[in-house]
Amino acid sequence: MSNMGKGKQSPGNSREKLTEQILATLSKSPEQGFNYKQIAKRLNITDTAVIQMVSDILKDLTKQGGVQEIYHGKYRVKQSRGYITGTVDMTRSGYGFITTDDLEDDVFVSAKNLKTALHGDKVKVWLYAKRKGARPEGEVVEIIERSRTSFVGTIEIMPNFAFLIPDNKNMPFDLYIPTSKLNGALQGQKAVARVVDWDPKSKNPVAEIINVLGYPGLHETEMHAILAEFELPYQFTEEVEQDADKIPGEITEKDIKERRDFRHIPTFTIDPADAKDFDDALSLKQLENGNWEVGIHIADVTHYVSIGSLVEDEAKQRATSIYLVDRVVPMLPERLSNQICSLTPAEDKLTYSAVFELNDKSEVIVEWFGRTIINSDKRFSSGEA
Repeated sequence: MSNMGKGKQSPGNSREKLTEQILATLSKSPEQGFNYKQIAKRLNITDTAVIQMVSDILKDLTKQGGVQEIYHGKYRVKQSRGYITGTVDMTRSGYGFITTDDLEDDVFVSAKNLKTALHGDKVKVWLYAKRKGARPEGEVVEIIERSRTSFVGTIEIMPNFAFLIPDNKNMPFDLYIPTSKLNGALQGQKAVARVVDWDPKSKNPVAEIINVLGYPGLHETEMHAILAEFELPYQFTEEVEQDADKIPGEITEKDIKERRDFRHIPTFTIDPADAKDFDDALSLKQLENGNWEVGIHIADVTHYVSIGSLVEDEAKQRATSIYLVDRVVPMLPERLSNQICSLTPAEDKLTYSAVFELNDKSEVIVEWFGRTIINSDKRFSSGEA
């Protein structure tokens, strides 16, 4: 509004913006009262017609309930709405909405008032006085926790510096890369950059290249870009691998005695032809009474993974195995997922099972759940099955 007195501007077109700035001015000093001339001065307004508009808007806001006239001609926000914490949901245009448990509605924050907060960041927000019927609005006063600091994108090299153009649609800012921080990245390549500094006065964060992925369109480049973009932990740390290596894989007599034995019942697995691990198996047996016993068996991972171990903590973080077109990001280290806990044919394996007795109408007569031991007779591919 600093230029409102310097040119012809339609009061009607600027009224909404002026209302927002008046509320912002009052909200920044919620205990202090202002008359319309003081507010106009703070907004650098010199045009007489616009100064009168400030007075009119203050009267309207008082009627709507967002502002109170504490004595004749002096106004302040009716009540300080205080602070809320929430998560940034950012748009491609640069503004965002704060989702929070503190309010029913999301809080709108303009691009200028996000103060370098990005999509997914946990932030503290000062709420402006709410206008009747309007969405809550505020400004970020603190970034509590960054959702991420690294981004995947394409390198654009200039004469004395470079940019990384992010792939992520929720990241509306290009990352400024000093030439000394390119780490071998070339024009047009895909790379991963980590933000190292961001002055709120600067539009672009400063970053460094930490991983060069290759040229776009190449299979390996795109696969690694997906892994990096979603921060998928393709490798396990050495400490987790060592913890997995310590897990004994032998099955003892005690283990067998504590379980229901299915090793002599016809059992098989069905998986894609290129599967490397076999998580579940089926067994089928006809009983003397003519009914059928069907068993669904899954690898008993809990027998091997101890509560509180590094392997368990890592598995909790990963939550599941993730299947890409040509590879798997496993939940468990290979010693467990592809060896000990894989239901390989002709090997005794510890499982947890759901077992059902069915009649000829496929009605469940008896059900049982518990720990078992199996020995798969055959590994079928999906096509064979």
